Amino acid sequence: MRLSICHETDYRYDEAPNSVIELLRLTPASTANQTVRSWRIDVSGDAALRRSEDAFGNLVHTFSVLSPGENLTITATGTVDTEPTNGVVTGTPERLPVGVYLRNTPLTEPDDAIRDLAAAARAKSGGAPLDRAHAINTMVFESMTYETGRTTAATTASAALESGLGVCQDLTHILIAAARVDGLPARYVSGYQYVEGRPRAMHESHAWAEIHLPDLGWVSFDPTVGMCGTDHYVRLAVGLDTMSASPLRGAIYGGLGEVLDVTVTVDCVFGPSGRQRQTQSGPGGSQSQSMD
Repeated sequence: MRLSICHETDYRYDEAPNSVIELLRLTPASTANQTVRSWRIDVSGDAALRRSEDAFGNLVHTFSVLSPGENLTITATGTVDTEPTNGVVTGTPERLPVGVYLRNTPLTEPDDAIRDLAAAARAKSGGAPLDRAHAINTMVFESMTYETGRTTAATTASAALESGLGVCQDLTHILIAAARVDGLPARYVSGYQYVEGRPRAMHESHAWAEIHLPDLGWVSFDPTVGMCGTDHYVRLAVGLDTMSASPLRGAIYGGLGEVLDVTVTVDCVFGPSGRQRQTQSGPGGSQSQSMD
């Protein structure tokens, strides 16, 4: 499947800042599951992008801008070919031991409710790691109601599970926390999900998890839909939680009244059969929440 993606982030300021610093994880890497055919990042104003790789193997760009004015726009565009692999992820840059992904973070620290969820999934599924991972993914999906505006980037997995409401980021944190409780290394993934039949402008950035399983390696699980990943997904970055995998993070110095607007469009240019597909246009909005 060939997917064409445009991710535009527009910052507006009531009073222009003195300077802006941004860290971008907006460039996907080619793996055995996806091939990046073309990709570019454009930044308004006089900004030089510095490319590097972080500890997780993610491609990272940083830049700083002095006196950016009252508007700053970051646009990532490109085309990626994806392959169906039944959720198994291979050919990824692995810079850290798998055991690192058993480490909890403030956002994924488990509480009794998360421990109970992991225990219930183990009891329901039996002892096989793959079955346990599927059971945890299903239970998170069934325990949560997708609702925007009820959580923030700082909401923890335990708080989200207690409320029963959240977006893809929250469900992914719960899944990761429960998997680690069960002794399964798990990591956060940011990227894009193409949903067939959804208008191109109704797509947004997405989040899901990868769980490391014996004999299989990393396998993608999306608790927002209760399924494994497919060739409809494009990986951007991985980390222990959203803080180390978020597509954009930045800081401003001076200025007032920052407003952030994110627009993501995803087109399927060619389907699995190789036939060119027709694209649709429509208003913005999505089941998936844009990540902060």
